[in-house]
Amino acid sequence: MRTLLKNGIVIREQNEWLDVLIDDGIIIDLLPSISDQDASVIDCTKMTIAPGFIDMHMHLREPGFEHKETIATGTKAAARGGYTTICPMPNTKPVCDNLKQLNAFMNKVKTDACVHVLPYASITTSLSDHGEIVDMEALIDQVAGFSNDGVGIQAADLMYKAMQKASSLEALIAAHCEDEKLLFGGIVHKGVRSESNGWMAMTSLPETLQIARDILIAEETNARYHVCHISTKEGVRIVREAKERNQKVTCEVTPHHLLLENRDVDNSDFKMNPPLRGVDDKYALIQALIEGTIDCVATDHAPHAPSEKAQGMEKAPFGVVGLETAFPLIYTNLVRTRMASLQQAIAWFSLNPAKILNLEAGRIVKGRVADLVILDLNKKRKIDKNTFFSKGRNTPFDGWECSGWPVMTLVEGKVAFQDESFGRSK
Repeated sequence: MRTLLKNGIVIREQNEWLDVLIDDGIIIDLLPSISDQDASVIDCTKMTIAPGFIDMHMHLREPGFEHKETIATGTKAAARGGYTTICPMPNTKPVCDNLKQLNAFMNKVKTDACVHVLPYASITTSLSDHGEIVDMEALIDQVAGFSNDGVGIQAADLMYKAMQKASSLEALIAAHCEDEKLLFGGIVHKGVRSESNGWMAMTSLPETLQIARDILIAEETNARYHVCHISTKEGVRIVREAKERNQKVTCEVTPHHLLLENRDVDNSDFKMNPPLRGVDDKYALIQALIEGTIDCVATDHAPHAPSEKAQGMEKAPFGVVGLETAFPLIYTNLVRTRMASLQQAIAWFSLNPAKILNLEAGRIVKGRVADLVILDLNKKRKIDKNTFFSKGRNTPFDGWECSGWPVMTLVEGKVAFQDESFGRSK
């Protein structure tokens, strides 16, 4: 089956008016004008065509927590957000820590998913500091990398052994950085809001200390190391210095850490881990993203049942959703404000994650798989959590007006999402 995208602006090194011809899921031509009588035509007039987004860090919850999210609902939410590849974390029940669990998960993906799913396996069995390092050799060909996301590996010797093994396989270690002994029961960042509300608070030190420790271990072992959801200015400084030494270190940042701060915390929909930091941290993150110290934007999409988030700040679980709102938020607040270019934003969402994960993706070129997102950069709409495809409603951005909405997502040339306002004709 042939599909022809007509009259769109294609995001490449330079924005180009190009038609895109797709056959059997592959881009077979890119020209200023293409005619094909046998192709189904999608009119992209006034639309922007970009490589499909890649989320390096998110949670599908299945297996074990299907009341929060499932493979089906999570991938539909991803497609609606413009994502064609997502990398779910292994903190499920059971944990994805062996080939049997991975194969069972991927078999469910084959039947239920509408986008590519490239999962992480855990670093240790059961995500435990007392567990064994997983059989990386058996898992490496089917996973994005290895991560104990949700908890930081507390034992330095365990992380050292894990990085030694990963380095020998050229595998990626993606780390949730948090020294639990320095949390002191904190649920938010220490500041005015924590003091005025009497909330237990944490500083930046638990995160920053483990980033520093892990980067030193990565330097010693020559491991590929990725910092998950970086949130502190000190952490940014440490990563910048590591990159200046040409270490194999990368990192990601979430939209909520870029656009919010601890003074914005109002209810449990603003409760996440790491927490929203100070205003100086926020602007340090923005600067680091724009200059390239931070490589990519990831959602850390962490859905919870509404009843769980309704328990209040003390009891509600950490986490917010983000798949369906990430690009419009970044486009509206960083690109339309001229802090960054559209090409930079697309790189944060597509090209850079593809490079980190060693995927042949992130660029629109002849011969590649047609994983694409069609964007209406002028479309304005308020975020409405009650319309999410995700089961999660836990967003701090409800009611924000944004531009730059995905109107169609193509995975291997097939429509995975189509906005009801975006027409299609023969």
